[in-house]
Amino acid sequence: MTFLQAIVLAIIEGITEFLPVSSTGHMIIGSTIMGIQQDEFVKLFTVAIQFGTILSVVALYWKRFFQSIDFYLKLLAGFIPAVIAGLFLNDYIDLLLENVVVVGVTLFLGGIVFLFIDRWAPGGKEEDERPMSYGRAAIIGVWQCLAMVPGVSRSAATIIGGMTQGLTRKSAAEFSFFLAVPTMFAATVKSIYDYVKDGGQVTTEHLQLFAVGNVVAFIVAVIAIRSFIAFLSKHGFVAFGWYRIVVGGVIIALYVMDVPMQMF
Repeated sequence: MTFLQAIVLAIIEGITEFLPVSSTGHMIIGSTIMGIQQDEFVKLFTVAIQFGTILSVVALYWKRFFQSIDFYLKLLAGFIPAVIAGLFLNDYIDLLLENVVVVGVTLFLGGIVFLFIDRWAPGGKEEDERPMSYGRAAIIGVWQCLAMVPGVSRSAATIIGGMTQGLTRKSAAEFSFFLAVPTMFAATVKSIYDYVKDGGQVTTEHLQLFAVGNVVAFIVAVIAIRSFIAFLSKHGFVAFGWYRIVVGGVIIALYVMDVPMQMF
């Protein structure tokens, strides 16, 4: 992996992590298009640069992280389902991460769902929005588990989960951001541990790639979060639905026609 490729992947991560379009799916697509060999370091890199996006949430919402112990307990309630699912499905998830066709199919199907989700789960209104409870946090955490399939989107799953619990789009999106912090931090730590445990070497160049990737992901994610909240509150999911259908449809079409996706 070159530094240019690392920067491109970091930009993709920063833009897509908090948008309902699947950051993992887009990084798989980006890696495939750039012809990056999917070795163990590349898999680690695509997870480890999530640390930069985690910091973007903390930087933008730092006051909320000093709110109360109750805030952290609700995050824990939302985080536990992903821990349980990850323990049982880890090997299966690793296989899916190597398959760009899975990404295409899930993007396409998810896009169809997005065209109608504002009717199926319109969310609450600001004046009568339900307060977040431990039970609602846990249910949103169960929805988050769907995102273990590449292309589903963690952001989409948790925001929709929040809307089914009566949260407004804005509140659901913000809780999705907060829930990303423990979830992505745990995924990053586990990926680094597994990489080192299996004998993976971390060179000076690797550390430089991590540093550049995380800085770029942090800056881009800050911009993406601010833009996304305003857009989602006003327009909903339809635009993201059409985007997913187009991208997913192109991937499926290329696969059916046996056209290689590697461009450079």
